[in-house]
Amino acid sequence: MRRFVLAMAMVGMACGAQAADLPDLPILRGSVGGPRLVNWAGFYVGGQAAYGASTTKLPASLNGDMQSTFTPPTGSYNWQPLGWASSSATGYGAFAGYNWQWEDAVLGIEGNYLHNAIRSYSSSTGFTYTLPPVTVASVAYSRADVTLSDFGSLRARFGWAAGCFMPYGFLGAGVGSRTVNRFVSASPPSVAPVTWSTDTKEKLVYGYSAGFGLDTMIVGGLFVRAEYEYQRITADYESFIHSARVGVGYKF
Repeated sequence: MRRFVLAMAMVGMACGAQAADLPDLPILRGSVGGPRLVNWAGFYVGGQAAYGASTTKLPASLNGDMQSTFTPPTGSYNWQPLGWASSSATGYGAFAGYNWQWEDAVLGIEGNYLHNAIRSYSSSTGFTYTLPPVTVASVAYSRADVTLSDFGSLRARFGWAAGCFMPYGFLGAGVGSRTVNRFVSASPPSVAPVTWSTDTKEKLVYGYSAGFGLDTMIVGGLFVRAEYEYQRITADYESFIHSARVGVGYKF
């Protein structure tokens, strides 16, 4: 992060120096006028990398249907409820869009795709004891993994051109692919074998996103990007994803 901030500062100094030199260019003298704004209007494409943290609201009894199929020789298993699933991961993807510019104001529409494989998980373990002596009679284990493997969104962007920099905000909505893996295992009393049950379901989900970022023009149409995005998946089980992204793009 320190290297990125330093790089942005160096770019800013270069932009300032370039702007200071513009009045000395012959083409800018006379009727042509003063320094020109960076032109952000037009089509652009790029690639990006992301790091995100996800939290998913899982029902405490999510694995109840599988747990009900386990019956120990004596007594009952001490199944514990699942909590919210959470984790973090990296991802990569691409973006493409079009900007319209009116002096400093920039409006745009963008398609954004991320393959992130952000997997959040929750697990619980329950023990049953016998007294005396204190010995473990059975162990019940329950787990659920929720993976958002792909998500594509359409964004509306609102930016402000400030020399080589364009800070912006955005709102978007999209669809993605999510997989829920469930696993339940139990060890009956004494030394009987462990038994287990699994289930996997893949589903198309939808949600919305919002965030802000900064595009910085380096040279020609080449620019770099840094942004923050908040995502909420509203279908099926609710998920909340916070991600930081960096990217490189080219405006034609």
